[in-house]
Amino acid sequence: MVPLSFARQEWLLTRSGALYWPREAALLVADLHLEKASFFAKAGQMLPPYDSRETLERVALAIRETGARRVYTLGDNFHDEDGARRLEPHAAGMLDALTRAVDWVWITGNHDGEPGPIRGGIMQAELDIGGVVLRHKARVGETRFELSGHFHPRLRISARGRHINRPCAVLGEDRAGGGRMILPAFGALTGGMDAADPAILDAMQPADAIHALIETRGRLLRFPLWRAAA
Repeated sequence: MVPLSFARQEWLLTRSGALYWPREAALLVADLHLEKASFFAKAGQMLPPYDSRETLERVALAIRETGARRVYTLGDNFHDEDGARRLEPHAAGMLDALTRAVDWVWITGNHDGEPGPIRGGIMQAELDIGGVVLRHKARVGETRFELSGHFHPRLRISARGRHINRPCAVLGEDRAGGGRMILPAFGALTGGMDAADPAILDAMQPADAIHALIETRGRLLRFPLWRAAA
């Protein structure tokens, strides 16, 4: 984990893409997409049906590493509205144990639709906690501090013969000290979008500068994606 300054506070970014908020003892994860494999299996595209187990194991590890007492998911929790009903017993037991062990808040996303049965925790469309807005998709024109998901950003660069293609966070900052961040997808079976894609850059406006953030070898690396004209 590496320290990160955001919203005039100190946070911790994990290599797995989770964000820990010490002030709230809270872990934030985006885009779990539980039961994605079983969704594709219904259409005849057979994938190993263990993505939910792996994703929940990652969440459990992040909780242990950070000592979080609360979890906020930032939308697209299940891959579709019937995903909760398809959880196989082992994964269902894992999720039940997690939602009993910590306070759990599901922020809803576009994949969630009309939710199936809630397996612990509570559901919210979005939340404002101490001036930090938690929602699924970044809202263009938002001037408050904001944390979101949705875009599955990945850093894709080539340098000195090496190619980097890794999930990353995207941070937009302005000169007044404001900021907004998009977290990478946390699910085991999620693809990604180039962090410099115009859809991401547009969603982060207004901003004076936008960077991709990754944790590597205990350091936080920042890669410039966009800067406003002087």
